[in-house]
Amino acid sequence: MNPNLISNELLIEMYKKMLTIRRFEEKIAQLFAQGLIPGLMHLYIGEEAVAVGACMNLRKDDYVTSTHRGHGHCIAKGGDLKKMMAEILGKATGYCKGKGGSMHIVAPEVGIVCCTGIAGAGIPIAVGVGLSIKLRNTDQVCACFFGDGASNTGAFHEGINLASVWRLPVIFICENNYYAISVPFVKAFNIKDIAVRAQGYGIASAIVDGMDVLAVYEEVKKAVQRARAGMGPTLIECKTYRFRGHHEGDPKMGLMYRSEDELREWMKKDPIVKLKMRLINDGTLSEREINEIEKEIDAKIKEAEEFAINSPYPPLDAVKEDLFIGG
Repeated sequence: MNPNLISNELLIEMYKKMLTIRRFEEKIAQLFAQGLIPGLMHLYIGEEAVAVGACMNLRKDDYVTSTHRGHGHCIAKGGDLKKMMAEILGKATGYCKGKGGSMHIVAPEVGIVCCTGIAGAGIPIAVGVGLSIKLRNTDQVCACFFGDGASNTGAFHEGINLASVWRLPVIFICENNYYAISVPFVKAFNIKDIAVRAQGYGIASAIVDGMDVLAVYEEVKKAVQRARAGMGPTLIECKTYRFRGHHEGDPKMGLMYRSEDELREWMKKDPIVKLKMRLINDGTLSEREINEIEKEIDAKIKEAEEFAINSPYPPLDAVKEDLFIGG
């Protein structure tokens, strides 16, 4: 990777996006602790480099399928912070009118096709999106995010096989944070790298440092170029780590099944701090400019929080609306 090929403007935008995700998730953790959010919260803190590095390669008309830990993907793709915050708080002004909540945000205007609480469920959906792109003969792509646990589901194997056979423009991005809830990677896999499974389906693959936004950006860029050129899917494994527990309320932030030393070592690789120091050290941004960016982002998060808190809940009779009934 030649970092000189990445403009300063793009580096700054990456930093802003990652910091926005971090601040948004920190606010969600605070509101959840105050009892203002229903359901479970699976935060993206620590993994910001994957979403941002990947989505900075996507156009607005490209698609994303996401997971239960999907806030970061939505923000990286350009989602509206107010609508996201309102949806998570169950308010009528949210993306899904407060009915989807944290794990099921859909934002069609920026290409977020789905977030799903079912591990691996977004993979076949991404394949369907890829088939739609091919049938419509456009040069769009679909980025499909999922975790290491999802790669042990049938949906993973069936989905990648179909995408390979039909040469669909899908980039499968595995966010390997080494724990499927509390099950460590080494107990669920007899292989070192998930990406090697691509060989069995005849598709391109890569393994990348998921704590390095530039590394993710460069690898996904290649995959997007291949997909737009009709060369089919790619499986990219991003080695990353969540700094908090599987969900808010996970005892001791997951330290029941992982060690403090392990968490501490991964936190030293914080992708936001890493990029911040690079921007300062190479003279791209000054400390004052960094502080201004932080204030600007904090103000946006505060504005989204106030919008969500002051928004109304959906009326009771709205439970009968927006339903699909087959028959």
